[in-house]
Amino acid sequence: MTAERPTFFCNDRRRYAAVRRPALAAVGVGLAALLFAGCGKQQAAAPAAPAVPVVVAKAVEKDVPVELRAIGNVEALASVSLKAQVTGPVLTVHFQEGQDVRKGDLLFEIDKRPFEVALKQSQADLARDQAKAQNARVLAERYQNLFEQGIVPKLQYDTQRADAEAQEAVVQADRAAIESARLNLQYCEIRSPINGRTGSVLVRPGNLTKANDVPILVTINQITPIYVTFAIPEQNLAEVKRYNAGGKMRVTAMIPEQLNVAEQGTLSFVDNVVDYTTGTIRLKATFGNTQRRLWPGQFVTVVLTLTTQPHALVVPSQAISTSQSGSFVFVVRPDNTAEMRNVTVGRTVGGETIVEKGLQAGETVVTDGQLRLLNGSHVAPKSGS
Repeated sequence: MTAERPTFFCNDRRRYAAVRRPALAAVGVGLAALLFAGCGKQQAAAPAAPAVPVVVAKAVEKDVPVELRAIGNVEALASVSLKAQVTGPVLTVHFQEGQDVRKGDLLFEIDKRPFEVALKQSQADLARDQAKAQNARVLAERYQNLFEQGIVPKLQYDTQRADAEAQEAVVQADRAAIESARLNLQYCEIRSPINGRTGSVLVRPGNLTKANDVPILVTINQITPIYVTFAIPEQNLAEVKRYNAGGKMRVTAMIPEQLNVAEQGTLSFVDNVVDYTTGTIRLKATFGNTQRRLWPGQFVTVVLTLTTQPHALVVPSQAISTSQSGSFVFVVRPDNTAEMRNVTVGRTVGGETIVEKGLQAGETVVTDGQLRLLNGSHVAPKSGS
């Protein structure tokens, strides 16, 4: 059975609409009030933005060295390549490869026997010629007496006197031959001419060596003290000359793999010409090298200290950031908010950068965590180690 739809006349419809509109409006206002009340509660419950954790450091004022940096090469203070000065077989090698030796230490022995025989022969020649010279002197004296008595002519006397002088010259030649033989005998013992460290032995016992020929016997390098050579741009030459005139300049050498270990030395040489192909000038520093950290042929980082800049304001280099408008840092204010501040920076020395403008000594700067900061951000500072 179907329900019958109500029938409205024109006046009844107008009365129904007039009653329905206020009711709907009241429902809408109630829903809106509920929605606004809900949003207000959500906004009131939203927590404040957390403070950004950052690492900070103080801007400090101190004396900063003015330095020049370069790549240097270690060189032996002295390097000697030993060769034999006589020809003969090597009998003995008196050292081990890589051994430290001192000046005068016996290194090699060459067979002495042929030179001992030559010395004896020279000594025998001297004895023979000395006898001849003595006989010639006696004859010369006799002929002098006979000449003075008018018995022999002057020509015969002059001949005998010249023969005596010739025999004296032969005796002198024999003495020189003996000295040469003795010198060759000394050359059979090859001794170290310097204090240093030996390299590879290139001639073993049994090999024949030739006088002043290849191969060399061994190379000795003096490594205590030692040189480090490096080059700087020619525009720094005037500064180096000015400061070097006032006293010895300090030079630091650091091995790339051991930057925490540094050797200290002094500038000892400035070349007398600028290399026009590179626009640099060659310098040399001397190091005591008592710990033997520097080794010939090694590459090192060289720091030449020219002078010291007093009362420079420095911050850790990682505190400096760069934008299109220049360098800036984040300064932590007393209320733990970050202030973005433009600065003018100078040189960087040993992980610290000099700030010429924009900071005061004692102010706190952010060294880590800058990427999460904006001007006015709340921070939770923590001192760096």
